[in-house]
Amino acid sequence: MPAPRKRPVQGQYDTLSRSSNTPAWIAIAWRVLSVLALIGIAIAVHWFDKEGLRDNYDGHVSFLDVVYFTMISITTTGYGDIAPVTEQARMFDALVVTPIRIFVVLIFIGSAYNFVFKRTWDNWRMRNIQKRLDGHVVVAGFGTSGSEAVKELIARGTPATDIVVIDSNEDGLAVAEAMGCNVIAADATRDETLNNVRIQTARAAIVSAGRDDTSILIVLTIRHLAEKLPISVVVRSSDNELLARQAGATNVINPVNFAGLLLAGSAHGEHIAEYMADLASVTGRVKLIERVVTDEEVGKSVSDLRRKLVARVYRNGVPYGFWEQECHALHPGDLLVEIVPGEDFE
Repeated sequence: MPAPRKRPVQGQYDTLSRSSNTPAWIAIAWRVLSVLALIGIAIAVHWFDKEGLRDNYDGHVSFLDVVYFTMISITTTGYGDIAPVTEQARMFDALVVTPIRIFVVLIFIGSAYNFVFKRTWDNWRMRNIQKRLDGHVVVAGFGTSGSEAVKELIARGTPATDIVVIDSNEDGLAVAEAMGCNVIAADATRDETLNNVRIQTARAAIVSAGRDDTSILIVLTIRHLAEKLPISVVVRSSDNELLARQAGATNVINPVNFAGLLLAGSAHGEHIAEYMADLASVTGRVKLIERVVTDEEVGKSVSDLRRKLVARVYRNGVPYGFWEQECHALHPGDLLVEIVPGEDFE
């Protein structure tokens, strides 16, 4: 018997980190102040050691000459009109002013990258990704449930490039991006965000915001923009399941209730919970699939479908069990929910 397929292990983090909430103007101000502080230190030392400088123009080194010499030394290699002549002044220029010059250049380059080039590049990439988004899966919320859903989607064969993750947590988005998904740091309850991820052309949406009220609001917003899109949502309170369906959710999953079902099933047989977990996971020995009845199967009974274990038939949105009269003759357009071997056990 072949061994079950192992899932790829995601990268581990050795350090703690969190995203910065500092506004852009404050970040720029800090960088400017850092540059001014470095220049101020160089000017102060040059002024106190002005005897170590020689002005080849008039022979007198004033404060303005010190400022001029310091700025020229930091921004260029100097013009030679004012030069250090003592060993102390030369050592200071070599060991202090030169590193300050490097730091100042790096600060300005970093600022230009973060606030100009990177944003321009990110906007360009986002527009190009948006043009190609079609038939994708939108995942709103990348917490415990959302991240597990993304891993399972990838394991079931959905390309990571066909998954768009919406979340406000930069650390979670970094993990999703490392998995190959498209990510956007935004509020999924806003029309603008959902339009940016082209919710109208998606094939499914998964909502797991961590709070029932937020999740239901996201469902309402999605349903407002995409009337026929299948939406699956996680709610943790039984009282909110009906509200989620009224908001437009196609599937409502309550992890607490599902855990209770597994626990109750295990009390009636030691293998029931294991089998249900197998059905839910792509790595199990068996799995559930949903498909449309084929032309060759129309008119047949579910019991006539050889090597196929049909658990349920959906006709016009109404479910029928394999034992019911409606399953004795399949109709065009019927949806079959089948139990099939897992990929590693076919």
